[in-house]
Amino acid sequence: MTRTILEKRQAFKALHQDGCFILPNPWDIGSARYLASMGFKALASSSAGFAWTKGRPDGQLSREEVLDHLHHLVEAVDVPINADFESGFAVDDAELEESIGLLLDTGVAGFSLEDSTGDPQAPLMPIDEAARRISIARALIDSAGLDVVLVGRAENFFIGVPDLNDTLERLKAYSEAGADVLYAPGIRTEQEIRAVVQAVAPKPVNVLIGWNSNLTLQDLAGMGVRRVSVGGALARTAWGGFLQAAQGLSEGRFDFRNAVPAAELNKRFS
Repeated sequence: MTRTILEKRQAFKALHQDGCFILPNPWDIGSARYLASMGFKALASSSAGFAWTKGRPDGQLSREEVLDHLHHLVEAVDVPINADFESGFAVDDAELEESIGLLLDTGVAGFSLEDSTGDPQAPLMPIDEAARRISIARALIDSAGLDVVLVGRAENFFIGVPDLNDTLERLKAYSEAGADVLYAPGIRTEQEIRAVVQAVAPKPVNVLIGWNSNLTLQDLAGMGVRRVSVGGALARTAWGGFLQAAQGLSEGRFDFRNAVPAAELNKRFS
């Protein structure tokens, strides 16, 4: 049976109560449906992965394009979708409220708000401003009576400002402002991960593993991590196979050794 939006939202919230789960990131409907068919209990969008399907860099899509993509992802699979909603596509509070209202209408079960600005001279929002934006999102979710998971993201390590103390202060502020889950993409070491988990306990923490890592899901669970996403890693892996084969073609070779049989794909999508 197809689950309703309400049921998917309730299921997603329940996943955060205990244990540790993988939240893989599809980049289009096909990859979402394939991942869902493999038994993953929830999926998360990838702003970068989707942007590359449009032939554009990460962060260069319009709000309308992202909302349309999320709406189609929600409709395409029977598992909850967590949205990478970047910094909310808003320059002021009124626009942020409008953006979040439109996002909630897509049926996503959760979404994250970043504190990055896109300005190389001042890459991070002031903590109080970023926390206020989290509180706005919290108020909108609560006033609508929705079971939508709100994720507060501290982008320090992801944008080249690897200040752990500032990261922890940001995450604690976002937690106090109403974030359900805290996320610092780019942290890699056990020390950094444990510090984040301890700083916002007992709230759940999302860890990004978008590179070859010796850490296992069991290791991360042992550190207190509640969920693990991979960002654009699956999309980059797919692009890697494509580029390798395309390079071969440009050199007169036909190397499709990593190609999935058409019968397998047809079976999965039938």
